[in-house]
Amino acid sequence: MSVNQQAHTGPPYGQPQPGYQGYQQPAYGGQPLPGVPQSQYEAYNGPMPGYQQPVPPQGYFPSLGFPLKGSPVSLNSDTSSLAPNFIGSLRAPPTSGAPPPASGASLPSDHLQYSQFGHGDVQNGIPASAALMQRPPASQPFLPGSVPTPVSQTSTFQQYGHPPASVQQLSNHMAGMTIGSTTASAPPPAGLGYGPPTSVPPVSGSFSATGSGLYTPYTASQGPPPTSVSQGLPLAQPPFPGQPISSQRLPTQVPGFPPLPSSTGIGPSSYPSTTGAPRPPTMPSPPLPGQRVAGPPASQPNHASSPPPPSTMSGPHPGPPMSGLHGPPPPTHPPQPGYQMQQNGSFGQVRGPQPNYGGAYPGTPNYGSQPGPPPPPKRLDPDSIPSPQLNELPPQQKPRHRIDPDAIPSPIQVIEDDRSNRGSEPFVTGVRGQVPPLVTTNFLVKDQGNASPRYIRCTSYNIPCTSDMAKQSQVPLAAVIKPLATLPPEETLPYLVDHGESGPVRCNRCKAYMCPFMQFIEGGRRFQCCFCSCVTEVPPHYFQHLDHTGKRVDFYDRPELSLGSYEFLATVDYCKNNKFPSPPAFIFMIDVSYNAMKSGLVRLICEELKSLLDYLPREGHMEESAIRVGFVTYNKVLHFYNVKSSLAQPQMMVVSDVADMFVPLLDGFLVNVNESRTVIASLLDQIPEMFADTRETETVFAPVIQAGLEALKAAECAGKLFIFHTSLPVAEAPGKVKNRDDKKLINTDKEKTLFQPQTSFYNSLAKDCVAQGCCVDLFLFPNQYLDVATLGVVTYQTGGSIYKYAYFQLETDQDRFLNDLRRDVQKEVGFDAVMRVRTSTGIRATDFFGAFYMSNTTDVEMAGLDCDKTITVEFKHDDKLSEDSGALLQCALLYTSCAGQRRLRIHNLSLNCCTQLADLYRNCETDTLINYLAKYAYRGVLSSPVKTVRDALINQCAQILACYRKNCASPSSAGQLILPECMKLLPVYLNCVLKSDVLQPGPEVTTDDRAYIRQLVTSMDVAETNVFFYPRLLPLTKADVDSDSLPAAIRNSEERLSKGDIYLLENGLNIFVWVGVNVQQGLIQNLFGVSSFSQISNALSTLPVLENPFSKKVRSIVDMLQVQRSRYMKLIIVKQEDKLEMLFKHFLVEDKSLSGGASYVDFLCHMHKEIRQLLS
Repeated sequence: MSVNQQAHTGPPYGQPQPGYQGYQQPAYGGQPLPGVPQSQYEAYNGPMPGYQQPVPPQGYFPSLGFPLKGSPVSLNSDTSSLAPNFIGSLRAPPTSGAPPPASGASLPSDHLQYSQFGHGDVQNGIPASAALMQRPPASQPFLPGSVPTPVSQTSTFQQYGHPPASVQQLSNHMAGMTIGSTTASAPPPAGLGYGPPTSVPPVSGSFSATGSGLYTPYTASQGPPPTSVSQGLPLAQPPFPGQPISSQRLPTQVPGFPPLPSSTGIGPSSYPSTTGAPRPPTMPSPPLPGQRVAGPPASQPNHASSPPPPSTMSGPHPGPPMSGLHGPPPPTHPPQPGYQMQQNGSFGQVRGPQPNYGGAYPGTPNYGSQPGPPPPPKRLDPDSIPSPQLNELPPQQKPRHRIDPDAIPSPIQVIEDDRSNRGSEPFVTGVRGQVPPLVTTNFLVKDQGNASPRYIRCTSYNIPCTSDMAKQSQVPLAAVIKPLATLPPEETLPYLVDHGESGPVRCNRCKAYMCPFMQFIEGGRRFQCCFCSCVTEVPPHYFQHLDHTGKRVDFYDRPELSLGSYEFLATVDYCKNNKFPSPPAFIFMIDVSYNAMKSGLVRLICEELKSLLDYLPREGHMEESAIRVGFVTYNKVLHFYNVKSSLAQPQMMVVSDVADMFVPLLDGFLVNVNESRTVIASLLDQIPEMFADTRETETVFAPVIQAGLEALKAAECAGKLFIFHTSLPVAEAPGKVKNRDDKKLINTDKEKTLFQPQTSFYNSLAKDCVAQGCCVDLFLFPNQYLDVATLGVVTYQTGGSIYKYAYFQLETDQDRFLNDLRRDVQKEVGFDAVMRVRTSTGIRATDFFGAFYMSNTTDVEMAGLDCDKTITVEFKHDDKLSEDSGALLQCALLYTSCAGQRRLRIHNLSLNCCTQLADLYRNCETDTLINYLAKYAYRGVLSSPVKTVRDALINQCAQILACYRKNCASPSSAGQLILPECMKLLPVYLNCVLKSDVLQPGPEVTTDDRAYIRQLVTSMDVAETNVFFYPRLLPLTKADVDSDSLPAAIRNSEERLSKGDIYLLENGLNIFVWVGVNVQQGLIQNLFGVSSFSQISNALSTLPVLENPFSKKVRSIVDMLQVQRSRYMKLIIVKQEDKLEMLFKHFLVEDKSLSGGASYVDFLCHMHKEIRQLLS
């Protein structure tokens, strides 16, 4: 947007907006703006008229919704910073019309008074008394690396000089956001324009001294500058909701502040640009070593790789997606060279130069300070790079402001800090209630009595002692359990313990399995159960003496006494019908209708199976897999194949009576791969030829599952069906479905029907499959609506996986499909599984989420459970807990291994209990919390309107944060947003869940996509939901070709992208490679093997293999990411300004979304408002 137009502020919260048409858009929270007609605040994404805000207190400024009291601001926080454009001590004129008190006017000019309840006060924990602090001259040199950052901070910012010992925290992120729990009152970040009240000079004309201003300058012919209703600026009258502010412009000089000569302080001219001349913004280069920078030193992980805001660009606006813009249309004339249109719809802020940002803004802002005695040093907040202050711009260039996106909690920063603080040491599980490192940190686990976080993660590791306390906090108590998780090679797999015919030792009453928390008594003859306190005799064969501490002498020899995770060999009592199971079988069932044949899919599957069958899963010590295989093809009828090893050629048998499905042969259908190798190879060669000329377009679906189920029943074994299916099953048969896709149901009360199966037939079929141990994996290749919500029911309830390849094309989708198929066939899977979670007295498992079936309230049943699936369990209090004994969980999974061995896998975890809410909030894990909340919401859409689900999510999170604010944070003004240190990312991640396709679909998202994502997320682990909701964005051009490491990630926002760079974004399902229009030709040649931007093909599904360091590095990064994810991600090349860019922007989750989702900044304001309403 250009600056020469009248200002409008943001659109109604959470509504889709049409492109650029100069909509009159009310400010956040519904306060009217100059010249803007009054409009009611709309509730979060959905019309809800009359959402009025209470009359704000005196000193309330509409642009942010944070009150400004008295004189300047006190910031106390672990990570906090001021409103980006606060300019010293201002106060709104009192409503009575009396002159404002000159608060702080009596201070000497080198002091600034900090009130404890200032505008944007930021508090962490206990308040500090209001202190007089000296303000350093802004010219104080930047001293990188002078003091290490304390572990509790999310900061890696270096200080300006050494911090005073008492200052434990960094100035915080949002105007007034507070995070964490420390006590001292921090000084404001250096460089936020704090002079004494008299020192705020409008520095006329100095902004573009270096010729590189980012704003299109005004000329006399361009009309008046925009009204800047920004925080901390006095308005002529105090604004109230309902009372329009007059559309006068603010005077260019702040009233009551005599101008200082522009040479005072440090204007841009004091920071010469590196070249000494205007530097064209399109040639990024970091500041030279001698140049002073307002941002963090270039070594900082958060910004080390952030791109500059896009440089000059005529044509499309460089900000967020079209409909996410605030404000007027862009000017039709291109911006002048060296200047840039205003960045980002939310009141284009200009940033100080950031390390490795292109030098689009070499003129560093003037900080308007007065020379004074050397002050105490200050510390800047890790993420807060302030946008320039109003007094730094010449009068004609005052921008409109909201919150600086750099000044709010950054996921990237939190991830980097956790990596540097916790990535080097192993995580030893011996201590009760330890919060593990984040899922994004690479760490080694040493099992010393509690299960590894790879198996179990909790929303909190310190749970409230009473249900009242749990209700008050609203923090859900849940565990995300991944019983068969894959461990890295450096960690030991769970030991297998064989107790012989007597089986595992268990408690007599609650049947909990022997574990490290059981207490041996009476010299080791009996043990007291840690779950129910019942005393049980120790079986004679298990008896062992105790040492002087009461531990058994064989403590370290027995995994079940010293480790958190282990396996028992199950006895025949744990088997169906009291007989040991047969090894499982895999049945491949291939759709051979016209669509499948025409696309080349059938030939591809048959070719792949020839080699893939040699890689069936097997026990570690076995020569070959014990799994038998069978083959079926189908369209309207089913074809079974006899591939008995004694046959010269396979035999086909057709079953056309699909209404009464049976298996026409028993002997020769399920065979050993090695024995029948030649017959199987012959069959796989013949299938593509046999159906090459088919004209059959209709398919059946339910009879296919029934056939597989019947075959497993006849063979008396469990197993897995691999079904490859292409179209809506409309042929006359059981389970026939009709096309019921209807976009008109979106945002109505009937929207939930789109997620529900259209017939109950599949539910009863699923129940039968689970009883037999028949797991269904579904590979879908739709060219149109397929009704995933219905066809996926059996897969979902049997613990299977769905893979979807819309508009499948051999050349682009073959790699992805084959990689998925290989991994799916080879991965570890347990069959005929039952899981039960036991807890110690006081809490119990009440709710379960995931891909499984439940026939009672305690047992989670799965026909198959693989190493990627998680089960999420919610706990509720049924009694009081005690701080001394804590709380225990034991997850026991009974399953059949791929060799047909019946086993029990046990995971134990001990948690702390607390009587103080502060202890609960100190030990939460936000990633796990978001995993639980997403699953809770995604189940909610089955029974409630989507809007109700979204509102409930926002409300619950507001309650969690309001409870912290009320009970754990120190008293402070209501204008502050205070977030617990370990939950400071809750708003940004929650907003990502709310904006996801299930809860807020854009117009291009199909009903099938939503049903698919809903099922997928429900069994994701914490690492997968983390990257799915907040994708990883890496600047490839910043990658070091000589090292193995990834380039430092940057935040998911369009303003972080530079036109001269190439970026990679991954979310677990897709990898996007975004190429800026100004990328150097050499880089394009090295990566794509073509000579110019225009020649890059969008159709590439893999990067070309080229022999140069950059190509090798990027391909190794892609390979590294593919290995980390459970599915093979689709590679999509996105050229800037190309049609695919809209899809890419959908994943820039900190920006407004086209479907009406809020930007991170807007959502933070909305959450703040919700919290204040709860508190008032």
